[in-house]
Amino acid sequence: MDLKSFHRALQQIAEARGISPEKIIETIEAAIATAYKKDYGKKGQKIKSQFNPISGDVKFWQIKLVVDQTMLYTEEEIETLKEKKILPAEEFNKETRAGEEEQKKVVFNEEKHIMLTDAKKDYPNINTGEEIEIPLISKQDYGRIAAQTAKQVILQKIREAEKETISAEYRAKEGEIVSGIVQRVEGGVAYIDIGKTLGVLNKEEQIPGEYYKPAQRIKLYILKVEDTQKGSVVLLSRTYPKLISRLFELEVPEISAGTVVIKAIAREPGFRTKIAVTSTESGVDPIGSCVGQKGTRIMAVINEIGGEKIDVVEWKQEPEKFIANSLSPAKITAVKIESANTATAFALNDQLSLAIGKEGRNVRLAANLTGWKIDIKPAEQAPVEVLEKIEEKKPALVENIIDNNADKEKKPAKIKKEKASKTSTTKKSNKIKEKKTKK
Repeated sequence: MDLKSFHRALQQIAEARGISPEKIIETIEAAIATAYKKDYGKKGQKIKSQFNPISGDVKFWQIKLVVDQTMLYTEEEIETLKEKKILPAEEFNKETRAGEEEQKKVVFNEEKHIMLTDAKKDYPNINTGEEIEIPLISKQDYGRIAAQTAKQVILQKIREAEKETISAEYRAKEGEIVSGIVQRVEGGVAYIDIGKTLGVLNKEEQIPGEYYKPAQRIKLYILKVEDTQKGSVVLLSRTYPKLISRLFELEVPEISAGTVVIKAIAREPGFRTKIAVTSTESGVDPIGSCVGQKGTRIMAVINEIGGEKIDVVEWKQEPEKFIANSLSPAKITAVKIESANTATAFALNDQLSLAIGKEGRNVRLAANLTGWKIDIKPAEQAPVEVLEKIEEKKPALVENIIDNNADKEKKPAKIKKEKASKTSTTKKSNKIKEKKTKK
């Protein structure tokens, strides 16, 4: 055996498959044990091998389980199981599913089992349930069928080890974003090449109105790795709110450095997103950092998520200020905190529709962002105590509100006068018509 070539091949397989050399050696040992059993073993035997990659030597052992009479099925029990057409192993599995405390029972096989009394002769400290290793004579020559079987075992074990490695790698990446290439779309489900495996982007995790073409490169959020009958599946998302925060981390160095912190995110995928940011250092503008010079940073994020609008607002400790900021781009006159986590925001008439947003989206996102139930009302309906607070800061604004109220009160009077004048003119015209008819 050329050990240098073997070590070189071992390293190449380990690097190409992403598997540790120790795992590959375990696979080789399992394959050699299978080949040994095929050519030199007996039915029911459990063979273990140990391969020394330095010297190239292989040692073999037969494994036997130590049992006593309490662990064996009686002849009557075996006959009963045969009548029920239940194998002993299946009966055991059924029992252990019902209760793990039940002791395992087996049908004695001298190739698999050894009685405790016999095992004590060579191993005085052995107990039931333990295994003993009986050395076997090493063999070097194997037949074609045994070699083919060993080859199949190696390929299967390497594939299993590769899947386990990939699964563990992506489990560690849960909650991060990954760049992938669209491989294909079947039945609304997109399959994305994310490197070592294909990720699954289900329809409910896709941005509404977004279409995916083969060979298109997109960024996705790793939701979780799910175990299925066919193996581990990496579930991806384009709608998860944290995708936005991860994209901002890539584009804004202040966020990755911790100078700017994203406090909250509210998102309606495909339509609008609001994020609340704050600065941990004085002199750093959190909103300006996220927007970037001429909007370059925020535009990079918007382009990545298909043109979805993003509002960046400043987070505040005071609920009134935070709620007012969250309703951006509308200018809020005042905010009154009610009971039961409810707040009322007051805005001038020209800002009301902007505060509510199309289909109520702006106020709904603001409520999700702040965690408060928000009601929007005209500034004219603001209570006296709220107006007094505004007057201390902006007396001109209060005068404007009062003038608007006065105009509303005057309008009905003007309408009455206009109606009265119209009725008087109609009466005069009717009188003239009557005089003409008399003549």
